[in-house]
Amino acid sequence: MSSFIPLSIPNFCGNEKKYVDDALDGAWVSTSGAKVNEMEECVASYVGVSAVTACSSGSTALHLSAIVGGIQRGDEVIVPALTFIASVNPTTRYVGAEPVFIGCDETATMDPDTVEDFCANHCTMRDGKLYNDKTGAHVSAIVLVHVFGNMADVPRFLEIAKKYNLLLIEDAAEAIGTKYTEGPLAGSFAGTMGDIGVYSFNGNKIITTGTGGIFLSKRPEWVARAKHLSTQSKTDVLHFVHDEVGYNYRMTNIDACLGLAQMELLEGFIEHKIERYEQYCSALDGVKGFSMLPFREGTRSNHWFYSLLLPDRLDRDDVIARLQDQKIQTRPVWSLIPEQCDYQRNETFNLDQAKEFRRRIVNIPCSTNLTEEDCNRVIDAILAL
Repeated sequence: MSSFIPLSIPNFCGNEKKYVDDALDGAWVSTSGAKVNEMEECVASYVGVSAVTACSSGSTALHLSAIVGGIQRGDEVIVPALTFIASVNPTTRYVGAEPVFIGCDETATMDPDTVEDFCANHCTMRDGKLYNDKTGAHVSAIVLVHVFGNMADVPRFLEIAKKYNLLLIEDAAEAIGTKYTEGPLAGSFAGTMGDIGVYSFNGNKIITTGTGGIFLSKRPEWVARAKHLSTQSKTDVLHFVHDEVGYNYRMTNIDACLGLAQMELLEGFIEHKIERYEQYCSALDGVKGFSMLPFREGTRSNHWFYSLLLPDRLDRDDVIARLQDQKIQTRPVWSLIPEQCDYQRNETFNLDQAKEFRRRIVNIPCSTNLTEEDCNRVIDAILAL
């Protein structure tokens, strides 16, 4: 009987157990263990920044980004409509701000042309700040998401952010290891080019600490403040003195042990994922109306998720169910955030491409230990649809 092929699962094939056992033997399991600092140094060195702050999740790192970046209650923040909701909640609602939802381009990342149009034709600059003509609110930031490990058009967004005096937060939760290989930003990693960057180490990411995340910035004082906030804003450890409202957002030592071992494997994981993606592309692109969503030219993506574009003759949910019957796990892209919970009242711009991707994309198995044989089995099942 055929075995189950999961969508994306952790791959603990390195020193994870050794490092965790060392921590357990020394009884260092909380946020005060030395491995947390080592994890920070490891990630900072890998992406080429001076320092980072290790957090309990990507979501908490994004919340810290909003606070440290100065997003205020009543501000508006430009965000993608097509992303996981955790990109939006911490950077808007958690701090009392409102999102302005922007659709995506053909890469599934936020469309810079639509953002430029919103800023130029729906807003006004006054005293160095951008104001929404319709709501009167101060537009203070852009949250740029590198969807599925695909690099967004960072040069364009850097220009827009500078022109309109906007904070640029890079949500690189899915994109650690993705970098530019060509152009003026060649060698720059996703998450390192804006004012603030964030990574996630959730269980389904390319590397995982179970739960965990990273806050990074090229401004050391912002990294230091994020770390301060993440440890309950404690200024006197002995006497429990706190100088502002803080949070229990620090990564634990056990999580950091997993992270250090996973960082040792990251480049090999990326190489493996590229091989499997190319296997899918060779077999599926242009066959029976199928195609694989490409990654941006001039970049080396980490290829976190593989997105299969379905032909019009097939229904997305029916495809997911039929593959599940063959023990192949897949998933759709997210429901659009402005159609959910409390966000239906917020402004939206140019959602046509996002709606098309929601209708046609099925994410297919992409684990870092996906075998060539399992990949062939998935291909055969898709071509039989």
